[in-house]
Amino acid sequence: MIDYEKLLNDNIKNVKPSGIRKFFDIANEMEDIISLSVGEPDFTTPWHVRQAGIASLEKGRTWYTPNRGFSELREEISKYFKRKFNVEYEPLKEVLVTVGGSEAIDLCIRSLVSSGDEVLIPQPCFVCYEPMTLMAGGKPVIIETKEEDEFRLTGKQLREKITDRTKLLILPFPNNPTGAVMRREHLEEIAEVIREHNIIVLSDEIYSELTYGYERHVSFAEIEGMRERTIVVNGFSKSYAMTGWRLGYALGPEELIEKMTILHQYAIMSAPTTAQYAAIEALRNGDEDIEKMRSEYDLRRRLIVSGFRKTGFECFEPEGAFYVFPCIKSTGLTSDEFCSRLIHEKHVAVVPGTAFGECGEGYVRVSYSYSISHIREALRRIEEFVEELKK
Repeated sequence: MIDYEKLLNDNIKNVKPSGIRKFFDIANEMEDIISLSVGEPDFTTPWHVRQAGIASLEKGRTWYTPNRGFSELREEISKYFKRKFNVEYEPLKEVLVTVGGSEAIDLCIRSLVSSGDEVLIPQPCFVCYEPMTLMAGGKPVIIETKEEDEFRLTGKQLREKITDRTKLLILPFPNNPTGAVMRREHLEEIAEVIREHNIIVLSDEIYSELTYGYERHVSFAEIEGMRERTIVVNGFSKSYAMTGWRLGYALGPEELIEKMTILHQYAIMSAPTTAQYAAIEALRNGDEDIEKMRSEYDLRRRLIVSGFRKTGFECFEPEGAFYVFPCIKSTGLTSDEFCSRLIHEKHVAVVPGTAFGECGEGYVRVSYSYSISHIREALRRIEEFVEELKK
């Protein structure tokens, strides 16, 4: 009899599965379900982008691409970043095309983190950073962001957590699950601390195009002195509704991108060919598509925040991404209890805040990347659920 437990990698066997997928899987087995649990845009990839992918298949362009991605795509990524954020990256040496933003995050962490190195992770945050750090043998150091600080990381919090073992800071803004953003003045505060130490910043900017209000997204690489200290991760999933195409990218100093590329070569080889052709078209001609989707998300954002507040919940108003993070402490239920009862009693799926870190207790994440009709019906059911709890 094989003892698999003894064979497993110690860094892997204690990593828990994603808390997001638990309720997604339950929802998939139920009828009359409204799922607001997954960050999946309900828009279809724009037709002209799909056409570019289809055309590449019709022409038989199904071969491997260079490890770093087509040079044409890397040039378009570089042009995009210069146009949007006024930061220049050399396409051949400082741009790496990956299988989604998640691969870029993994490559960055594994390229930098050795056994015992500390990685600073502001929470609540996306589910992958902590387990990826553990799987690399690193030590996650959690920084709890507060609602009274609008879920932003402060310079004071950062300074208190840095030690001589700190190797990497993860900066996940616009934030999943809270919708918090870091404006230029907040990033300047973080940069002031980073300048004092030999630390790299992984700036996950996958929701950069989904920032609301009059102030545009500011990349951490824009801040003076931070370009050479930062790996920027971005991609096509959220802004262009291209989740299934699995395409992302990393931008950073040549010395770091080179090592990330070596890992990419052995683990993946190259990102999907068809997706790269589609991405070239998206970058060249997709600005109008982004604006249309962002405008619709903004409408949904205001609707869902208003709905939760009407129900009696305190609800932080998100300024980015497509999630709200309402506080459900007034119900007397834990986050997991609230979500379990809501899905079974009212057939509405949302995600416990604890899926994004222990400090998410008392909150739930609700995605508004769904239709207005779905959101309205979900809000109606949630209001009904809360009223029944009071009886």
